[in-house]
Amino acid sequence: MIEFRGIKKSFGGKPVLRGLDLSVEKGEVMFIIGTSGVGKSVTIKHLIGLIRPDAGEILLDGVRVDHLEERALYPIRKRCGMVFQNSTLFDSMTILENVMLPLRKHKRLSPGDAKTEAMRRIEQVHMTEFASRYPNELGDGMRKRAAIARTLTLDPEAVLFDEPTTGLDPVSARRIDRLIRELSDTLGVTSIVVSHDLVSIFSIADRIAFLYRGVVNRLGTPREFQESNDPVIQQFISGRSLGPMETPGF
Repeated sequence: MIEFRGIKKSFGGKPVLRGLDLSVEKGEVMFIIGTSGVGKSVTIKHLIGLIRPDAGEILLDGVRVDHLEERALYPIRKRCGMVFQNSTLFDSMTILENVMLPLRKHKRLSPGDAKTEAMRRIEQVHMTEFASRYPNELGDGMRKRAAIARTLTLDPEAVLFDEPTTGLDPVSARRIDRLIRELSDTLGVTSIVVSHDLVSIFSIADRIAFLYRGVVNRLGTPREFQESNDPVIQQFISGRSLGPMETPGF
């Protein structure tokens, strides 16, 4: 469904992506992992035009999208929703109003129809009883689930998750994991998840892409990663401070 071909990106003359290749299948949960600053979030932001590649191609269902102008990206952003790390909810609106907003703005639904559809999406993320609450009345995990509900209102084929469990307590984090897995299993949504959370990675991923030195160093299933003898992979999984990833700049 989604292909990154030879993607290169530098910032201030410093290369971050150095020819990244990655294909994501329809309906799968793909995790992109690696150390901080390796280009994980940079990679997914390319898909919806928040960042433009210096070189390479990005295809969605075989159609190239990396060269599109801003207005032409609107349909792509509806097909590929993004859940940002800080949830980006409007504090002055209730959870229901936040979820209704794209339904009113983009789908042009009446207030009544928008409310009905918004409540359906809120139910999908198991937050029906909190629909009338404001974001500042809820914990980080609930705000993240509300952000997912809002993203689902435009019926995306793919959802990009940027560090969805960072800063959450273990229980809230596992609820987010379960929700991401449910989206794939029940709605057929393709999920690309940027994460450092090893519990998430090894419990819900279909495949894992490990970024190292600007490319996908290894691509495989959770089991293949756990059984790998690659010292770089093993250092990341074990969290050891000493190992081949000590090299400055990488």
